[in-house]
Amino acid sequence: MSAPALLPLALALALFSARAACEVIFEERFEDGWESRWVRSDWKRSEGLAGNWIHTAGKWYGDDADKGIQTSPDARFFAISTKFPQEFSNKGRTLVLQYSVKHEQKIECGGGYVKLMSGYVNQRKFSGDTPYSIMFGPDICGTQTKKLHAIIQYKGQNYPIKKTVACETDQLTHVYTFIIRPDASYSILVDNRERESGSLYNDWEILPPRKLKDNKAKKPEDWDDREYIPDPDDKKPEDWDSIPSEIPDPKSKKPDDWDEEDDGEWYPSTIPNPKYKGPWKPKKIKNPAYKGKWKIPWVDNPEFEDDPDLYVFAPLQYFGIELWQVKAGSLFDNILITDDPDYAKQVAEETTLKNKDAELESFEEAEKKREADEEGYDDEDDDDDDDDDYYPDHGHDEL
Repeated sequence: MSAPALLPLALALALFSARAACEVIFEERFEDGWESRWVRSDWKRSEGLAGNWIHTAGKWYGDDADKGIQTSPDARFFAISTKFPQEFSNKGRTLVLQYSVKHEQKIECGGGYVKLMSGYVNQRKFSGDTPYSIMFGPDICGTQTKKLHAIIQYKGQNYPIKKTVACETDQLTHVYTFIIRPDASYSILVDNRERESGSLYNDWEILPPRKLKDNKAKKPEDWDDREYIPDPDDKKPEDWDSIPSEIPDPKSKKPDDWDEEDDGEWYPSTIPNPKYKGPWKPKKIKNPAYKGKWKIPWVDNPEFEDDPDLYVFAPLQYFGIELWQVKAGSLFDNILITDDPDYAKQVAEETTLKNKDAELESFEEAEKKREADEEGYDDEDDDDDDDDDYYPDHGHDEL
């Protein structure tokens, strides 16, 4: 795919140079002719629950020419996929999956994730039951679920990431990036900023752990874990115990009308003694026999068997979006599959992130108009068009 014609010459040359140094397996910006590369699934169509895909820049945007595909209408299943020009093996190579998504509907319950698939896929029957190699992206439902899925397939079984990785929940466009390297390390980026990283070995329960805590181990009897001990050379001063904790208050005066026959012997009130230092304790010194806090040792796990190809997927051939949404309106764009994280960052900067400020301004203007319209809204004029009345229609076509 060549650099867009409207890009400045310097940026186009930079893009060409970056592409020459990496492989772009698939890149989709939903420009003219995108329909010929995508297949809409018939999943749920016979039940009247198959959703549509609208080619649009959305209700607010940073560039009205930068269009993606948006889910519509509400309460539908959505499934669409595309096949790569040629299959891609990530053996010995870095895999980068990147795309942008915008939840214009202020999503309450629904996914915004995507899938990479290996082997043959009947795209007309692509559904939630279709096996996949990677599922990645945001999922939001209520107040509890607001996370990024990162599920990978290994020997026919799907494994989710053990960590909870937060996703964005606003109504603006965000770029999500999943990087898997040949050393089995990974990074998850949101808007080109790393949100999580680690190892496939540690953050997915794919293989048994390399090491286990030796629960049979016991702390040795002679293990001294006292970091400080009383100083044996420190002695209590001879007059220490003779110092009272309280002394008579020098300001205390016997009342003039005090009658010792009736009131008894008068005693002045007491105050804390400033010379009193409390019970004597020897000072502390470093324990020369200190060995540190004892910890249960780790031992090799006899069930662990390493797989140097843990990061490798069966050759990847398809990219798909398959989801259920209670409230539709998610807009997907700028899809990229490559082996170069730097190029992926560059693409994010020249597309979504370049238009970030302009999109926010467009959104805020749309919100102001909606709020103004709501203030003058008349219930008798309600035509059930909801938010569509408040946001301008920038033109779209439906697939």
